[in-house]
Amino acid sequence: MDWLVLVLSGCMESVWALALGRSDGLTDAVPTVVFAAGLAASMLGLAYATRTLPVGTAYAVWVGIGAALTVAVGMATGDEAASPVKVALIAGLVGCVIGLKLVSDAA
Repeated sequence: MDWLVLVLSGCMESVWALALGRSDGLTDAVPTVVFAAGLAASMLGLAYATRTLPVGTAYAVWVGIGAALTVAVGMATGDEAASPVKVALIAGLVGCVIGLKLVSDAA
């Protein structure tokens, strides 16, 4: 259950990061509210997961998921340039997150 919550909170990290980018410096109301809600949900999920998962592993997974999703959405929407190298690097990041999960279960 903790891993599921961690993955979902990593997804919420992407939500708040994308909303922050659209909030015009926190002056546009709707993205600002989405930012605040996403930030709260993301932090609460990370806090919940670190009750049983090592904080370093949980934080690395949380950041990795959030960063990968944020870049992927940016590339999909055209807000960020896409290239084969960038896609390969994001895939490597996702691979490392999966590796941390597998190594954590084995320990």
